[in-house]
Amino acid sequence: MWDALIITPFINALLFIYNLVGNFGVAIILFTILIRLITHPLMVSQIKGSKAMAAMQQDKRWIDTQAKYKGDKEKLAVEQQKLLKELGVNPFASCLPTLIQFPIIIGLYQAVIQAMAATPLEMMNLTRHIYPALLKVSSLIPLQNHFLWMDLGTPERLNLPGIPFGIPILAIVVAATTYLQSKMITPAATGNAGDPNNQAAMMGKMMNLYMPFLMGYMALTLASGLSIYFLTSNLIGIAQYGLLGQLNLKNLLPGKKAEDKKPKGK
Repeated sequence: MWDALIITPFINALLFIYNLVGNFGVAIILFTILIRLITHPLMVSQIKGSKAMAAMQQDKRWIDTQAKYKGDKEKLAVEQQKLLKELGVNPFASCLPTLIQFPIIIGLYQAVIQAMAATPLEMMNLTRHIYPALLKVSSLIPLQNHFLWMDLGTPERLNLPGIPFGIPILAIVVAATTYLQSKMITPAATGNAGDPNNQAAMMGKMMNLYMPFLMGYMALTLASGLSIYFLTSNLIGIAQYGLLGQLNLKNLLPGKKAEDKKPKGK
């Protein structure tokens, strides 16, 4: 099921694009753009969900409910769900793009490794995944697996004269762009400290710190073809949010939030 729904379509899409452009690195970049375009409606849904959750913080019914059930977290959670349903807000909408990314990442990694078949056995296995009506294996193999200074099937390292070890440029850039993207698309927390939604925002901040390390580690240890996907996806994600007018550039300015919290006239 996994092979039929994820691996095989990914391999064929990558090889089809590669057959058109003649460069596997460029094929991965174009494939990433295609995936981001397909999942764009989910991103729009995520933004709408986040806005709806933020708007609920200012809803008088929610404010009154918080005051009424301040000491009863279970009852407050039940009433919160009722209000979310009444307002037509899906609390999971903001999580969908992230959840969908994980099978894409795993599938792309396996597709990249299998597409760059190096041994007769790997080539035989690759032919089982290719749609004969779409691609001809003989015209694709051997696959050109070099892009810039990288071997796309191995972890990326840049070897410079005079330096005895390779520098993981992509891992550093992937971690940095993941952090920047998370900061730029994270809305400011609102509500009281005990507010369940504010607690969710705090958990989101923890994920924003955790994800750059995770993505950076994956870029450091896995095939560089996957790192190209990470980097391209991050840059396109920032561009998408920018075009939708959802970038919070103030989050990048240190001390800005502290200033915003100061009472006026003091």
